[in-house]
Amino acid sequence: MTTCSHSISHRLSKQVALVTMVVLGVLFACAWASIRMLLMEKNAEDLHYRAKVIADIVELEAKNGGEVAVLARVQADAPMRAATRLELWRADGRPFYADPQIGPHAMSAHTRSQDFVIDTPQIAGGSLKARYTMDFASDAKLGKSWALLLVFVTFAGGALVAAGTLWRVRSQLRPLKTLAAQTRAISPGRLDQRLHLHDPAEELLPWVEQFNALMERLERAYAQLEGFNADVAHELRTPLANLIGETEVALSRERPVESLRDTLVSNLEELQRLSAMVNDMLFLSQADRGATARRGEPVSLAALVRRVVDFHEAPIEEAGLRVQIEGDATAAVDEPLVKRAVSNLLGNATRFAERGSTVVIRIAPELPERVQVVVQNAGPAIEPEYLPRLFDRFFRADGSRCCDGDEQHHGLGLAIVAAIARMHAGAPLAECRDGTTRIGFSLAAS
Repeated sequence: MTTCSHSISHRLSKQVALVTMVVLGVLFACAWASIRMLLMEKNAEDLHYRAKVIADIVELEAKNGGEVAVLARVQADAPMRAATRLELWRADGRPFYADPQIGPHAMSAHTRSQDFVIDTPQIAGGSLKARYTMDFASDAKLGKSWALLLVFVTFAGGALVAAGTLWRVRSQLRPLKTLAAQTRAISPGRLDQRLHLHDPAEELLPWVEQFNALMERLERAYAQLEGFNADVAHELRTPLANLIGETEVALSRERPVESLRDTLVSNLEELQRLSAMVNDMLFLSQADRGATARRGEPVSLAALVRRVVDFHEAPIEEAGLRVQIEGDATAAVDEPLVKRAVSNLLGNATRFAERGSTVVIRIAPELPERVQVVVQNAGPAIEPEYLPRLFDRFFRADGSRCCDGDEQHHGLGLAIVAAIARMHAGAPLAECRDGTTRIGFSLAAS
């Protein structure tokens, strides 16, 4: 399924622009509502003030000249009341005066009126009813202009913010393009390349560090894989060459049955060696993929070790060694795996221990819920730089690939010990001091 990609800079700029326009719109709407309310209050005050002025003028003219003076004054003032309209009624409701509805007194839809009563004792009925109407079309037009201006500013502000955000985000995301280019430059032949930025951002620094750490692990794993492939090829070449050579010799001329039988026996030994190597490699592969031990009921590790020692009794006697088991612990372990690890350690100690010495297998608690099993022997010293590599596949401290009487040991024994330790949530250990070598492993007790 193809996933559609999107631009972070475009998406972010649109979102920021939208938020900006919403914020500006809300602020401008509140500002416009406030301005409109102030204008309405100002218009109401203006209307009230003018109505009061007209009432005072009418009262004064009625006092000085009666009805005739009032009519003369309102008619004379009519031209000065542009964009307004004055209407007067007698007390009984009959019209007294009204400004014409055309010319300067024509009204738009934006009007506001105020009704009031003028005391005129000199005019029949004693008072005049009045209505003063003002046209606020100019204010409405100004308000509309301001509203359009605020809308324009809102959208223009959003557009400017979007453009600024797009430019800024792209400039800030430029290091990502740099990292992408550096990543593309990494190849199997250039695994030593690492990501770096001249001015790393705080948010990018953890990603760069984690990626570089990943490349460190990958480079080591790749180097180990290449070394492993070379070692496998080297280890397989000898038995295969032996098989091919002996078979070619056997087929070169007629041979008696006994000679052919000897050849088959020799070939079978080489095939068994190949089979053991392949099985060990498959086991290590499963351990590398995260296989865990199948723990059973808690058992005595000393009893488990004793059974391994009994199995190795013949080679131990042949090497002139003694075995001593010290300590004990109870743990829930995968018995076949632990026996195999102890067997590999004991076989390793048997090959390298000084004749007549004692091999000590020590079992002791290491930490709460952890147990340590160590095989100790006196023998040739191991150089300190070799100790961390003892558990590598096909590694031998003396650098040789095989030695006399050691054809069956192909350099995977201690690697299997390390794998079994990891499968029990533990770790291998190795140290050599004062002519004494201690190699073992720790494991979780449950």
